[in-house]
Amino acid sequence: MILQENAQHVTRFIALANISNTSKKKYLYAFNIVPMSSMESTELVKQPLDVTESPYAKMAKEFQRSKLGESASDTQFFFDLSKREGKKRLSGEGGPHQSKQARKPPKPTSPCWFCLASPEVEKHLIISIGTHCYIALAKGSLSPDHVLILPIGHYQSMVELPSEAIEEVEKCKVALKKFYKSIGKRFVMFERNYKSQHLQLQVVPVPIQCCTTEDIKEAYIVQAEEQQMELLEIPEHSDLKQIIQPGSAYFYVELDNEEKLFHRIKKQFPLQFGREVLASEAVLNIPDKANWRECKYSREDEIEFAKSFREGFQPYDFSLLD
Repeated sequence: MILQENAQHVTRFIALANISNTSKKKYLYAFNIVPMSSMESTELVKQPLDVTESPYAKMAKEFQRSKLGESASDTQFFFDLSKREGKKRLSGEGGPHQSKQARKPPKPTSPCWFCLASPEVEKHLIISIGTHCYIALAKGSLSPDHVLILPIGHYQSMVELPSEAIEEVEKCKVALKKFYKSIGKRFVMFERNYKSQHLQLQVVPVPIQCCTTEDIKEAYIVQAEEQQMELLEIPEHSDLKQIIQPGSAYFYVELDNEEKLFHRIKKQFPLQFGREVLASEAVLNIPDKANWRECKYSREDEIEFAKSFREGFQPYDFSLLD
């Protein structure tokens, strides 16, 4: 279940038995508590899979209205305590102590394979490193030039990236499109923000002779319908942040003509869907490679793939041109 208001942080309720109860039911629970003041806003609004609406929401609203003497309006007010008079101001208006500072990316809660500073990162797969993002070959790739665009810091999805990182992602996309076009291939990119802790933008080139951009789009739509999922077209010049809140699960694919398809994940989602479509007979016709775990290459092969890609990509690599 996904909460109706995605931008609300989640509260956990734990039911415990009385101490020394005769039926020996659990009456202790150990917590690892992180202070809210040291957490990113995106971490606060993440929703676990078994989340439900608060049963006290209606009571809380009634209490707030009676306490503040407000009308039934949903507008939220706060008192500005920096002034002598009790003048109200709308939430979001600037106060004397509200100057925003650049915040560090959130830290992973467990070892991460994609944070660049992490010892788990397989450095031999790295193609290019910018200021905020880097490009690396995909593990178990569909082809030797299948890559990932990844943030250097630990961010879970595109909607959680800071503006400077988004700008660099766009530079990566432009550079990869130019490179793929030079070798007769189309750019296809997808993201699955579901059961993943670090943003991975999968970029898969499709040879021009295989199919048209419209064929790829149709393949995604048809296979989504077969699995009773709805892929919606994102309006031109629209941003993901305009249609989805941080902490919400989603899947989206972007084609070389900048058309985008989007699916809001509400319950379950096939983890390999983005890859399965591209591996299908309608696109690359390599259905045996639909699962990345079935596409194992030796470390020597991976090193050779990365070296070859770097050499071809070098004229388009913005990190070398800046």
